[in-house]
Amino acid sequence: MSIAHSNISIFVPHIGCPNMCSFCNQRYITGVHKAPTTNDVVDAVNIAVKSKNYKPASTEIAFFGGSFTAINRNYMLELLKTAYEFVKNGVVSGIRISTRPDAIDDEILILLKQYGVTAIELGAQSLNDKVLQSNNRGHTAQDVINASKLIKQYGFSLGLQMMTGLYNDSDEFAIYTAKKIIELNPDTVRIYPTIVLKNTDLAALYSDNKYKPQTLEESADLCSELLSMFGKANIKVIRLGLHSIEEDSYIAGPWHPAFSEICYSKIFLKNAENLITEKGSYTLYVNPSSVSKMIGQRKENINTLKNLGFDCVVKSDVSLGDYDIRVERR
Repeated sequence: MSIAHSNISIFVPHIGCPNMCSFCNQRYITGVHKAPTTNDVVDAVNIAVKSKNYKPASTEIAFFGGSFTAINRNYMLELLKTAYEFVKNGVVSGIRISTRPDAIDDEILILLKQYGVTAIELGAQSLNDKVLQSNNRGHTAQDVINASKLIKQYGFSLGLQMMTGLYNDSDEFAIYTAKKIIELNPDTVRIYPTIVLKNTDLAALYSDNKYKPQTLEESADLCSELLSMFGKANIKVIRLGLHSIEEDSYIAGPWHPAFSEICYSKIFLKNAENLITEKGSYTLYVNPSSVSKMIGQRKENINTLKNLGFDCVVKSDVSLGDYDIRVERR
């Protein structure tokens, strides 16, 4: 059985980024208003180790939120040196960072390796140059490809982040991006549907009726398809949807606190419909961790199946895989 991975997250807000992307307001996404100090890193680790279920072997210090390798070099090294002491002492297993594709080169990767960084996540967002340019990303799809290959060559774990529903984006472009990401074979992927936040270029485009965000249903349909694609490629999706946003920052877009659950439920519904061919009463067995996904939000999956003539109940079976369904007629 694999041990669940956990992060001690240190949020580095919008410093170091050479561009202000159309969708970005890191303060509203992370809730962090100031840059962290080395003392903040120490405090975060000290709090984490007091947790009842703390496991050093599966825990990393994670610098998220900004473009870590694009911040002031001395400041970056201060944070890394502080974090690396915990790696050397065995308190954590390594360090994870997130950054921009165009802020990666041989020099920086050698430096990161020296200070115990084990995983690098790139904000790819799209692998369509038109979409990247429209959202003021400041890098190209080729930059993502080059940086990804270099990161893997140096032996780091590679994570890629993509967004859906961006300005001038489409479902077809998103599926193309997912296919290109699969070709790069990252260890992990994060998928973030685009949300319109206050004080962003996207908010102005939305106000001028030049940008129409996806509905929750449209976004969930697309993301469930992307989840299936990554699942078939054995690439782990470690995050689907933003963790949280400040309430008064939200303007529009497919925000839902259980967005991931909604998407996985759509996959289970589709799989169940493919397995059941005749009307009648059935018991659907799934892994215990998947029971709520099979039932759906507010029993939506069960009700949908019932309307199709399939009277189903859901039960758990520990012998089944995370996405398996076993059907028995009642």
